[in-house]
Amino acid sequence: MSEKSNARELIVSTAARLFFSQGYHATGLNQIIKESSTPKGSLYHYFPHGKEELAHECIQKANENILQKFEEIFVAHDNTGDAIQQFIHDLAIETEAAGFTGFLPFSFWAAVETSCISQQLRIACQDVFAGWQQIITKHLILDGIGEKKAQEMGLLVISLMEGALIISLTNQDKQPLLTAADYLSLVAKNAREKQ
Repeated sequence: MSEKSNARELIVSTAARLFFSQGYHATGLNQIIKESSTPKGSLYHYFPHGKEELAHECIQKANENILQKFEEIFVAHDNTGDAIQQFIHDLAIETEAAGFTGFLPFSFWAAVETSCISQQLRIACQDVFAGWQQIITKHLILDGIGEKKAQEMGLLVISLMEGALIISLTNQDKQPLLTAADYLSLVAKNAREKQ
């Protein structure tokens, strides 16, 4: 990796961590520059439109990672229920390993805080959740579930997963995520059996 592209990656990963741990509004560009140990000119070179553009990039980058994880998990499992359960179990383990304070790939910081800041960031967050729902829906349909029900279940999975993540972070306990994983797996399997 070249020094220049490494600087860009350092800026994005540092910004994502800070946005998650202390919030978008409390994170300044000077802090991102300092903690990423990159020159000020690098930030403005890669993100000439400032913090909003950087937040958008963080959302996109995090989403790419999540989508890749979803695809890997779905390939490794015979049914959507087991895949969802594994995905959320992995998330619970990563969350606990990070001490409930480290940066998580994507969660409520982006969806709640940044979607209120600008239309561009709101649309980016909306696209993230729609993309997740699409992947889950696609695999539920492959399991034999009707399209409308699969779409509804995709939304249920995302909603319960994100809600359990918030409770796990608040309580500093992975159990809400593990409980959500187990119930969502059962819901997906039962829906398939009722078709």
